[in-house]
Amino acid sequence: MSPLSYRKKRYRRNVAVVILSPDYPSKCEFFLGKSIGVRNRWQFPQGGIDGNETPQEALFRELKEEIGCSDVEILGEFPHWITYDFPKAKRTRKRYPFDGQTQKYFLVRLKDEVKINLNAFSVPEFDDYEFVEYNEVFKRASYFKRQVYRRVINYFIKEGYI
Repeated sequence: MSPLSYRKKRYRRNVAVVILSPDYPSKCEFFLGKSIGVRNRWQFPQGGIDGNETPQEALFRELKEEIGCSDVEILGEFPHWITYDFPKAKRTRKRYPFDGQTQKYFLVRLKDEVKINLNAFSVPEFDDYEFVEYNEVFKRASYFKRQVYRRVINYFIKEGYI
């Protein structure tokens, strides 16, 4: 075996946000953003936890950076960190030395009258977004995130948050 096979994997601490539209609960739709520069890659907002930030502080900062607002009501938090490896092709393209991510998921509802602005931050993450129904999330989301998304959303449903 090569020396690299003994290397301990490194995971980036990260938050991910399942966003329900302001129409919830009368209409249950989930925010998906289309990543800039990646063909047909739709995902939930997410991002790294900086320095001494708490996951909740990172949640609000990431929402400001990715959708231009953090006017949300936190409905729930997934009780565990979820760790996954990046697909091999993705690992080789990344500029940072991580094998994957360990994520804390939150469920939020956008407050009424919120305006999403994908260009609010100097380096936008998304070039488009849509609110979609449950089944559509799994048709559009990046293939390697679908299993995690289903696990998280189903937990929120089972626990009565959705």
